[in-house]
Amino acid sequence: MAAETPSASGLQHVAVIMDGNGRWAQMRGRPRLFGHHAGARRVSEILRACPPNGVKYLTIFAFSTENWKRTQVEVSGLMKLFQGYITKEARALRDEGVRVRFIGDRVRLNPKLVELMDNLEQMTSCNDLVHLTIALNYGGRDEVARATKRLAQDVASGKLDPEKVDEETLPKYLDTYVLPDPDLVIRTSGEARISNFLLWQSAYAEYEFIDTLWPDFTAEEFGTLTAKYGKRDRRFGAVNV
Repeated sequence: MAAETPSASGLQHVAVIMDGNGRWAQMRGRPRLFGHHAGARRVSEILRACPPNGVKYLTIFAFSTENWKRTQVEVSGLMKLFQGYITKEARALRDEGVRVRFIGDRVRLNPKLVELMDNLEQMTSCNDLVHLTIALNYGGRDEVARATKRLAQDVASGKLDPEKVDEETLPKYLDTYVLPDPDLVIRTSGEARISNFLLWQSAYAEYEFIDTLWPDFTAEEFGTLTAKYGKRDRRFGAVNV
């Protein structure tokens, strides 16, 4: 993987809602899982495009808490895909300097998949070139609910003074507590909604909703969007004088 080139725009964290795999496959007369496999291959290309574009953190939305509503065939196929991806790519991710983390509720996931996730996190824990976070069985509201529960437990046990709870407290209980907030959120496939993704963290993120289906999303288009970010005027509620 290429060496990191710091972003002059301050961009360091890009989050991606990888949408359009199923439609991409159906347009080709193939089953939806064919598109998901194509989408998984696309992740590697975008991951390698991060350092040249100054992106230190990449977070991808792989499976939401709402995706369990899909057919059993698709859900089962996705879970097998995740296991296969980790098994196949683990060594390459480690050797290319990628640190992998998973966010989301692991309770409902297959124990074998959770074991693979834990092993990959441990295997890549010393890497620092790119931080890849995979949101798996993740939902923004679910994350906030789980964080609030942990916070409440600390208040009840006396570990946390409720009078000191403020907007800086809750992020310490979120799945992403070790990550910076995303600067840019990209959603592919022409849909213009955030789908319960990083609700708290993306309060001041810039958004790009693009028509490209995820399996067709290229490193070149990724570079174009990161460059476009640098031209935005980010005031965070202030007014430039």
